Amino acid sequence: MKISILGTGYVGAVTGACFAELGNDVVFVDIYPAKLDMIRTGRSPIFEPGLDELLTKNLDRISATTDTDMAIRETSVTFICVGTPSNPDGSIDLRFIESASRDIGQVLKEKDGWHTVVVKSTVVSGTTLGSVRSALEAASGKVAFRDFGLASNPEFLKEGSALADVFSPDRIVIGAEDPRSQEVLESLYDSFDCPKLVVAIPVAEMIKYVSNAFLATKISFANEIGNLCKTMGLDTAEVFAGVGLDARINPAFFRSGIGFGGSCFPKDVRALIAQAEAAGVPPKILSSVVAVNEVQPLRLVALLKKHLPDLKGKRIGVLGLSFKPDTDDIRESRAIPITEELLKEGASVIAYDPLAIESFRRLYPDSTYAASAEDLIKTADAVLLTTEWKEFEALDYTGKIVIDGRRVPKAAVGSIYEGVCW
Repeated sequence: MKISILGTGYVGAVTGACFAELGNDVVFVDIYPAKLDMIRTGRSPIFEPGLDELLTKNLDRISATTDTDMAIRETSVTFICVGTPSNPDGSIDLRFIESASRDIGQVLKEKDGWHTVVVKSTVVSGTTLGSVRSALEAASGKVAFRDFGLASNPEFLKEGSALADVFSPDRIVIGAEDPRSQEVLESLYDSFDCPKLVVAIPVAEMIKYVSNAFLATKISFANEIGNLCKTMGLDTAEVFAGVGLDARINPAFFRSGIGFGGSCFPKDVRALIAQAEAAGVPPKILSSVVAVNEVQPLRLVALLKKHLPDLKGKRIGVLGLSFKPDTDDIRESRAIPITEELLKEGASVIAYDPLAIESFRRLYPDSTYAASAEDLIKTADAVLLTTEWKEFEALDYTGKIVIDGRRVPKAAVGSIYEGVCW
């Protein structure tokens, strides 16, 4: 199949590379020539383990262009993979989605034959049949489901393990309202041996949001219980080890710590809250999920002040800047509010991360950045563990004050140690 991918951010780059690996011809489309130049030479425009190798392996099936018209004319299916950033009220900003839809519609106006447009970007329920359909039809003068196909195919990717998530998925969700669009997507995923759910487009969109909102809820619930366990001298991990054995509950995401970050959970929960409020259904549980997550990382600083009541002038090491290991993404990283709080207290921040230093430096250019984790430990008066990078498990924390937000057992050896929920 010939596929065009609009947008070469995280979702677009991973989706296009994986479709090429499955034997399809893929055209990447973006407005940034530098990103396209990287793809043409087998380099990913975003960091994801194994993605460079996958692009390089499939260069004979991959092309990249800024010419949307050409890409759509030469392909039979287009995936919209552009960003959906948050508005100030938490709702999603649809301008990139709508712009991409208008661009596609302009090409469809003159193109003969059936073409399927698939929304891969994360959008709230009703967007594809609302804003996307309206923009496509207005620009093309054609009618969705009669003259061209329109579908939803949400992604369920985890940064750091996205390729495994594509090739070994828990499920594939297809939102389709005409048989030809359904057939296109079923053909693309024919080789996958996993549950494949074909539903109405708004249902597919809602599945994505509810999945992320529920996982975020489990994290905030685990943290609220973990905070209580801390006051009682209990290890929250032991508690949830028992709770998770209940087949109705499942142990995944019951890991207490300093909360969730990244490009998906915070944004998606806020978007669902905004949609619920607009519908006149105040979401009390989801609002609490966000509230717990916002204050949780500050507990790390509160625990630090038990050992260093006055942080003014103290050199505090922040070990881990990305929102999770195996990525350079600092979006909604828990290290950000922690750093803000330390600076308010007058501390001198020393930070280190294997991949995310340059991104973090743009936010905090006046902070000090260590050349290695070992150097940070040597020079800091206290160390805060904020991302569970594997290399941090092999460090020597002897003699240091260590406040652990991610459960690194080695950090407790020979140190003055506090775990945030244990």
